[in-house]
Amino acid sequence: MLMETSESTPRPPGLDIRALLQEHQGRNYELHAQHVNPSNVKTLKTIGFDHCYVRGEGPYLWDVAGTKYLDMLSGYGVFGLGRNHPEVRRVLSDFLATEYPSLVKMEAPLLSGLLAAELKKRMPNTLDMVFFANSGAEGVEAAIKYAKCATGRAAVVYCKKAYHGLTYGALSVNGDESFRSGFEPYLPECRMIDFNDLDALERELRRGDVAAFVIEPIQGKGVFLGTPEFLIGAQKLCRKHGAVFIDDEVQSGMGRTGKFLAIEHAGPEADPDIVVLSKTLSGGFVPVAAVLCKRWIHDKVFSSMQRSVVHSSTFSQGNFAMAAGLAALDVLDRHQLIANAERMGNRLGEGLRAMMPRFEFMKEVRWRGLMLGIEFGSPRSLTLKTAWSICHGLDKSLFPQACVMPLMNKHHIITQVAGHAIDVVKLIPPFVIGEPDVKWFLDAFEDVMVGMHKFPGPAWDVITDIGKAALTNRAR
Repeated sequence: MLMETSESTPRPPGLDIRALLQEHQGRNYELHAQHVNPSNVKTLKTIGFDHCYVRGEGPYLWDVAGTKYLDMLSGYGVFGLGRNHPEVRRVLSDFLATEYPSLVKMEAPLLSGLLAAELKKRMPNTLDMVFFANSGAEGVEAAIKYAKCATGRAAVVYCKKAYHGLTYGALSVNGDESFRSGFEPYLPECRMIDFNDLDALERELRRGDVAAFVIEPIQGKGVFLGTPEFLIGAQKLCRKHGAVFIDDEVQSGMGRTGKFLAIEHAGPEADPDIVVLSKTLSGGFVPVAAVLCKRWIHDKVFSSMQRSVVHSSTFSQGNFAMAAGLAALDVLDRHQLIANAERMGNRLGEGLRAMMPRFEFMKEVRWRGLMLGIEFGSPRSLTLKTAWSICHGLDKSLFPQACVMPLMNKHHIITQVAGHAIDVVKLIPPFVIGEPDVKWFLDAFEDVMVGMHKFPGPAWDVITDIGKAALTNRAR
């Protein structure tokens, strides 16, 4: 509930944010339909996700009616520490009270130097220099620029189903055509290979024009895991052929997988040239990203005093973001949240995998820590095969919604479909979840599976209606 201001306490002039929230509470979708994104409003209403949230704490959200939700999406992974972590809030409140200057620009800010030093300590290898950006996509843009400048080459290799952001450089190395369509032309000489295909990567690198290979150690779209053989082999091939190995840890980094970087699961040989971090880096309070690189790359980019700001960004090194980053790292360490991510991720993964013999639609469960993908596949029985065929005939992205929707509407758990035309439900919950939250999800998922394995049934009626509506919209 929103707190009331005491009548005996006079308010200073200016915006009263509490009153504004109270006055317009519940108007979210009306305002977005008018001013922001009506298509997204239609989508959220169609799948029953049109709730108005008024409070967030840890892994939970509450809506205007007071209903409590378990957030297994965590703002696409931003809220690794949970929402409104009290210790990060305290640090930010204390910082604001200092009236400390920020973004002077003609200076070397203290807090960014301290945060850079802390991040370097957590790398599996020696990464010497740090650039601070505002988002993961902006970090990827910087990494591509760095690689091209450092090598003098033009080409960038990326993987099928990759997601590195939606700005133009990042979009040019996006492996999902659904995001790219309509925004052509992309950056030239961006070439796609299959994930985990070392031979394909070597063929591209042999051409001698590749500046960088950019990869997510665990792909966000589908939760596909890079094998240690591929990740370490790719590093070695990049070194052999003079290309930069860019490790995109925007979603998988900061401890989500049970290690600070997901690439560390490949073993002690993990040795990226550039690492991009974001999302959990600020605890969800302010946009921030970090690009860490080896000194030889940095020295090629910032090669003289005249080029000392050849790559920059207006809000880079903002002290509020830097304070948030330092506080987030402190919370990760003191509360041992990386270990908890591994422990709770294994509880979820093993619990889901134990259900597979009972439920025909469940094909595979993949996870590293609290980054999980539940993949569905064609069932054995004739009746369920019919349901599978009908659903995929209507829309190839539709089937996982049969799981996501009842998880939300019946069990008040927020999840997402892992990508376009992928039969995968994705879980990226906050690192602060505990055993009761794991049980809440596993019990709910089991109940949803029981319903999905009854055909015909209510779950299939809803999905069929949504599929027909989607076909009608396409025909217009």
